[in-house]
Amino acid sequence: MFRFTILNRFLMRRFFSGVGLVMLVVCGIILAVTFVERLPANPTAAATLADAWMRLLEYVPLFLPMAVFMGTLLASYNLTKSTESIIVSSAGLSPYQAARPLLLGAAIIGVLATTVVNPYSVNLSTRNLSASQLKLVDSAIWLREASPAGFITMKATEMHVSKDALVFENASLYVQNSNFKITQRVSADEITLSDDGLDTPRARVWDDTGRMREKPWHSPSLLNPKNVLDRYLQPDQISFWHLPGFIEKMSDIGVPVRGHLVQFWTLLFLPLTMIAMAALGVAFSQTRQRRNYSFSVKFGMGIITCFALYFLLNMFSALGATGALPPLLAVVAPPIIIIAAAGAFIASFDTI
Repeated sequence: MFRFTILNRFLMRRFFSGVGLVMLVVCGIILAVTFVERLPANPTAAATLADAWMRLLEYVPLFLPMAVFMGTLLASYNLTKSTESIIVSSAGLSPYQAARPLLLGAAIIGVLATTVVNPYSVNLSTRNLSASQLKLVDSAIWLREASPAGFITMKATEMHVSKDALVFENASLYVQNSNFKITQRVSADEITLSDDGLDTPRARVWDDTGRMREKPWHSPSLLNPKNVLDRYLQPDQISFWHLPGFIEKMSDIGVPVRGHLVQFWTLLFLPLTMIAMAALGVAFSQTRQRRNYSFSVKFGMGIITCFALYFLLNMFSALGATGALPPLLAVVAPPIIIIAAAGAFIASFDTI
């Protein structure tokens, strides 16, 4: 059983310090580069900073495993250079026991990333959606509504969120009766979809005789902003807390949800992935050298290993999303393999 002894708390503080330093450096670089890149596209520096912060949160899932690995390696390096690792060993802690606080810290980071950072990031990024962030067909947004009264089909080249409504730009809309005969054709620079239906203050409307008039146009609709966004959102644009209900709803109407299942299992088992990366960092930090410890070599090897593991994780995720592997197996297999390999290495390494 794990106990929060003074030594365990000390090791956990060292781990969080190492991970925090790596995160600070990486986040600072990404934020600075993104700020400079997005500066011409925003009216003020404050808006640019908010945009850069939102994009930084989107990058967090990509570099968080690497940060945990490098933070573990940095914490172990500091313990070795300050000879505090000798004190840990003389206290009777085996490599496995000394690694427990680090693994627990990694699990805590994974839990916070899944339950707090992901929902916050999704909520922030979906406030101002545009067509570039959605899954499109033929580089356009297509909407189709079927009802007993007929059908409505709309094509738009761009979309953005305005308060509680969706605004579609350069929109063309066709209204058909139950016999599929076109009764209206509507063309407008902007068509707004709200809970009250489809509206535009100025539209070119052709009736079934081919006569065109410019006028305000409104049509009640079964569509609303929420179910339209649900249809087009990418798996990583849905909060962890909303994914189970979304997957169930999409499965009921026959929409493929493999990608969403992979995203859900990835977030659910993110603490396991963080534990795997911390275990790998502990394995890399094992050394017989108390002096002249070559951290640069370990760091370089760690970078290469992280890229290889990133490729492995993405390959398994792609296999899960395409159906070649069950989504759960595609997510769980890589961290289990990493933990097994790291555990075997630690067991075979005599650090005393």
